[in-house]
Amino acid sequence: AFEQGHCYEPFVKYGNFTASDPRYPVGTTVEFSCDPGYTLEQGSTIIECVDPSDPQWNETEPACRAVCSGELTDVAGVVLSPNWPEAYGKGQDCIWGLHVEEDKRVMLDIRVLRLGAGDVLTFYDGDDLTARILGQYTGARGRFKLYASTADVTVQFQSDPGAGAFAYRQGFVIHFSEVPRNDTCPELPDIANGWKTSSQPELLHGTVVTYHCYPGFQLTGTDLLMCHWDLTWSADLPSCERVTSCRDPGDAEHSRRVVSSPKFPVGATVQYICDKGYILAGAGTITCHDRAAGGPKWSDRLPKCISETYEPCHNPGVPAGGRQSPERRLYPAGATLRFSCAAGRALLGEGSLRCLPGHPSRWSGSPPICKAASYDEFYSNRNLDAVAKAVPSGTALEGTNVAIAVFLPVLVVALLIGGIYLYFSKFQGKPALQLPLAGSHPYDHITVESAFDNPTYETG
Repeated sequence: AFEQGHCYEPFVKYGNFTASDPRYPVGTTVEFSCDPGYTLEQGSTIIECVDPSDPQWNETEPACRAVCSGELTDVAGVVLSPNWPEAYGKGQDCIWGLHVEEDKRVMLDIRVLRLGAGDVLTFYDGDDLTARILGQYTGARGRFKLYASTADVTVQFQSDPGAGAFAYRQGFVIHFSEVPRNDTCPELPDIANGWKTSSQPELLHGTVVTYHCYPGFQLTGTDLLMCHWDLTWSADLPSCERVTSCRDPGDAEHSRRVVSSPKFPVGATVQYICDKGYILAGAGTITCHDRAAGGPKWSDRLPKCISETYEPCHNPGVPAGGRQSPERRLYPAGATLRFSCAAGRALLGEGSLRCLPGHPSRWSGSPPICKAASYDEFYSNRNLDAVAKAVPSGTALEGTNVAIAVFLPVLVVALLIGGIYLYFSKFQGKPALQLPLAGSHPYDHITVESAFDNPTYETG
């Protein structure tokens, strides 16, 4: 319904209008405009109320539609999928050109993206389809942004010709705007309770900014942020949170620990107990203390469990005519000392001794001796071996005992041989011992006849 002598109130879907008179009497003009992303179609942009006798608009109201393709040159704008919010059609191939001021670059804010499996939306970093691809998408995705490196972007949308029915609000909504054109990422702010360092003064592509926290605070988030090729940072800003616990102090080798609280808050204690055979060096219990300056800290350093110490063994002495290996004044517990004899001497006793740990430490036996070898000893080598084996381990043969043990078997053998010789001499009737007379010639008993009694020298 409308007043007598007035035109009816106009209407346009996905758009708006302004009127010269809000009561719409004859002579009123109305100018239409569409919402961002829509284009006026099927009518005039301006209409007028005419004919006083029968007031009416001289043109039909226009329609606003989201169209396939277009050239947009505003500082900001919207690109909608064809027929948005209604479903787009099958087999469409749409191209939009976005252009901003030459000294700027284009920022794309993709707010809605819901495409069919066979539909593709592609963004080109330039004013034609040969430019570098900023991104290519299909299916559904949440809101995201893209940054071009130039003042021009080309958007291409292709729908599958063989797809089924499309759902309501299936399509895309893209907002674009111009942003400063430069080769650096935006400046990053400082964070509370921390500071930042940069790999280079200019925030160019590839620059890395590292965030650090003051003592008593720990970083939450990523400490390294990199400037990407699209001049955006790789992650969100981190933050520095106050530390309320100590770090795990770690384990001490050769020990076990008893922990009062697994997260080590202020007041927590850790007790270290050494394994058997080891003694503690340092504080057996450490406590997590809070500090006015800096974060919580342990009351002491991590202790150590060291092997229990034993007294060393003293050098037992070098046998006469022998050598030690190694030769030193003191030998630690567990060390082995080896003995050897010089050429022509025989080793009697243990060839090696071990320093047994204790309080005090002691050698495993007595040191050996090196006995000088002789002709008779070589002759009765087996007897010497028997004597050496008969000596108990760790017992030294000294003085008269050594002489008896070595020479008694030799004396027995010599007497036996002498007795046998005397017996046979007596049995044959010969003197036991015949010595040549002094001054006699060794050849005096040879006669003339016997001297030439040789057939070899007989004559014819």
